[in-house]
Amino acid sequence: MDTQHPLVAATGIVKRFGPTVALADGNLTVHAGETHALVGRNGAGKSTMVGVLTGLLKPDAGEVRFAGVRAPALGDRAAWRERVACVYQYPSVVKELTVAENLFLHRQPRGRFGLISPSRQRRQAADLLDAWSVAVSPDLPAAELSVEQRQLVEIASALSLGARFVILDEPTAQLEGRAITRLFDKLRALQDAGVTFLFISHHLPEIYEICQRVTVFRDARHIVTDTVANLDRDKLVAAMIGEARGLVQVGADRPAVPDTAEPVLELAGVTVPGHVSDVDLTVRRGEIVGVAGSAVSGKRQLAEALAGLRGRAGAVFVAGRRVRPGTVRAALDGGIGYLPGDRNIDGFVGGLSVAENATMTIAKKLGPAGMVLPGKRDAAARTMIADLDIHTSGPDQPVGELSGGNAQKVVMARALAGDPEVIVLVQPTAGVDVRSKESLLGAVDEKTREQRGALLISDELDDLRVCDRVVVMLGGRIVAEHARGWDETQLVAEIEGINEHRA
Repeated sequence: MDTQHPLVAATGIVKRFGPTVALADGNLTVHAGETHALVGRNGAGKSTMVGVLTGLLKPDAGEVRFAGVRAPALGDRAAWRERVACVYQYPSVVKELTVAENLFLHRQPRGRFGLISPSRQRRQAADLLDAWSVAVSPDLPAAELSVEQRQLVEIASALSLGARFVILDEPTAQLEGRAITRLFDKLRALQDAGVTFLFISHHLPEIYEICQRVTVFRDARHIVTDTVANLDRDKLVAAMIGEARGLVQVGADRPAVPDTAEPVLELAGVTVPGHVSDVDLTVRRGEIVGVAGSAVSGKRQLAEALAGLRGRAGAVFVAGRRVRPGTVRAALDGGIGYLPGDRNIDGFVGGLSVAENATMTIAKKLGPAGMVLPGKRDAAARTMIADLDIHTSGPDQPVGELSGGNAQKVVMARALAGDPEVIVLVQPTAGVDVRSKESLLGAVDEKTREQRGALLISDELDDLRVCDRVVVMLGGRIVAEHARGWDETQLVAEIEGINEHRA
C-alpha cells in the first residue's frame, strides 16, 4: 500500500448540470485505514462527489487520484471497481437471484466447455463470505436478505473485486438499534483488516461513534475537514448550516393537551396478522403520539394497516367515524393522511413532477368529471411549495431531480394535501439534513396545533421529542407509555426489550 499518498484525493472538483452548479469546490482527502465521514445538508454536493469518486460522473474541473495515481478513464469500469465501491441505502442486489449468483454476477465461474458452473460458483461464494465473516448462506434468495445482510453481501462483493475503499451511503437509515451495533462492529473489523470507508450519514451521533475524521460540504463547497475529536456537535452543525447555533427544538413550546380533549383517532383491538396483536390507542385532538420500537416490533406494520396498505382486525375510528380496513381509498376518505417510511420506494414517482406527486391524493378535486386541470393542480402545488419551503425550480420539476430533503417535503405535502384529521408518519426525517428535519417536524407541530392529531413512528429519538406522548411497542404490543420529557436510557431499554413493563 502506498503510504506516501492519501488513499483517495479529490481536489478542485467542479460539476455543473446545465445552469445548476452541483459542486463548485469539492475537495476530499481520505487516508488508508480510516472511516471518514462526509456530511452536509441535502443539496450540499455529497451525492455529486460520490458520483465523481465512483466514475459515474465526469467532473468539469479538478481530478481524483487513488494512492497518488490518477483515476481511470470513465469507460474503464473494471478498473474503477478495483478501486472503489459504493453500497447505497437502497438495494442494488437482484432480488430474484441467490446470494451466490449476485456475488458473481457477470463473472460467473466456468466449468467444462466454458459453461457456467453452479457448484463452483456456490463454493467460491461460500469461501468469499467466510473470508469476510459474512454469516449468510450462498443459497439464500437475495429477496430474503435483511438490510444489514444485504449491505454486508455488497461489501464482500466489492472486496472480492479488489476494492479496499468502500463508500457507505446512509447505511443505517433502514436499520434498528441492534442491527446498527452489529454493522458498526463489522465495519471496525473490516477497518482493522485494511478496508477504508467513506461514511455518509445525516445521523450525526453516528459520526462520533464510528468515524475518525469528517469533511463538511455546504452550498456545493468544501467547508472543513478535521478529526471528530476537534469538531463537537455544535461546531459540526454550524459548519453544515452556516450559522453558529444548534438545532431548534421543534415544538418546545407546545401547549399541554388536556385529558378532556376529544379523541381524533381511536384504535380498539387492532391486530395485523403476524405483526400486531390487540393494540388499543387513542390520539386526542392537538396531540402528537410517538411510537417507538425495534424493526420487528410491529410499529411500521401498524402504520401501514392504518393507511389501508395491510389487512387488519379490530376497529379504527377517526373523529368518531369507523374506517373500513384494507383499502387506501377508505383510509383517505376516512381522514387519514400517510407519509411512508421509504420515500424512494413508496413515497414518490421520480419521473413525475412536484405538482403531480404532491396532488395525487386530491386529484378528484382538481377538475370536473375526474379530469385534472393543470392550472388548478399547479396552483395547489405552489401553495404546498411555499408552505413547506420546498426548494424546486417550480411545480413542473421532476421529483427525482430534488435533494432528499426536498423530495421528502413533497411526500409530506401529499400526506397533508387532503386536509386529514390524522397524519400517520413513518420515519419522517430519515436521510434528510438538519434544516429539513426542522421543516418536516415543524409541519407536524403546526398541523396538530390546528386540532388535528398525529401518530409519529420513528427510530430517531430526536423525532420523538416533538411528541406529547410516546408509546413503546415490543413483539406487536404496546408495553410502555411515557409523557413528554421521557428518559432516553429507559426508553431505549424498553425498545430493546431490556426493561419491559406494562403500560
